This record gives sequence, structure tokens and C-alpha cells, in this order.
Amino acid sequence: MTLAEKQQQLIADYLIIDDPQERLAAVVDRARRSPPLPDTDRTETNRVRGCVSLAWVTCEVRAGCCQFRSDADSPLVRGLLLLLCEFYSGATPADVAATEPVLLEEIGLAKNLSPTRLNGLRSVRAKIREFAAATAN
Repeated sequence: MTLAEKQQQLIADYLIIDDPQERLAAVVDRARRSPPLPDTDRTETNRVRGCVSLAWVTCEVRAGCCQFRSDADSPLVRGLLLLLCEFYSGATPADVAATEPVLLEEIGLAKNLSPTRLNGLRSVRAKIREFAAATAN
């Protein structure tokens, strides 16, 4: 499945939920059920700069595909990071670097986020893109 197809599937999955606040609650609930990053991955190298919350993203390539994991001290940020990391995981570095995530806008979550949260998400996307671009070469 391409990233474009994966993104459309995620959008369709979340749009089944009519209320944008309930969609946001579903994102947070999924994050609560996911395992946290081990303390060994909560390093300064993995920390996302530009996020008000403490947030970490780990990046690696396995069998030619990117794998991303994340964690944050805020349940909302944790859920949003999990969604982005799940979206990009399994794609090639070139696809990750070239594909912008529009799913948060399409499912109506971005308009319910504060400017500081949106800035933090841009920082996460930048970290993911930089990793992918560096490994695509």
C-alpha cells in the first residue's frame, strides 16, 4: 500500500466518527493503549525540539523501510505522534521524505489544536523528513 493509499484509508477510518471531538478522543485512546517508549529511547537525540510537551521520536530503517516510534508526556501529543509514526512506518525513505501528511486536516483535528500544538507537529514532521531524506541518499 502506498502512503497516499494509507493516508486515504486512515482518513476514511476516522471519518466514520462524526464528531471531531470524538475523533480526537479516539486518537488519545489509541495512544493510551500503546506501549510507551523505553527509557533508553527517551534521549536528547530522539527528543523533538519545538514541542511544548516532552516528546520523542525514534527513527530507523529495516529492510529498506522506515520505522518510527514515539512517546510524549501529554496524552494528546502522544496520540498525534502515534498517528504520524504509524502513517509513515513501513514506507521507503524517499516516500516518507516526499509525502506530506494531510490526514489531520482532512479528519478535522488540526482546526481543534492550538498553534503551539501545530508547531510541535511541524517539528515532528521535520524530524521525520530529515531522517528519511538523509537515509534516502
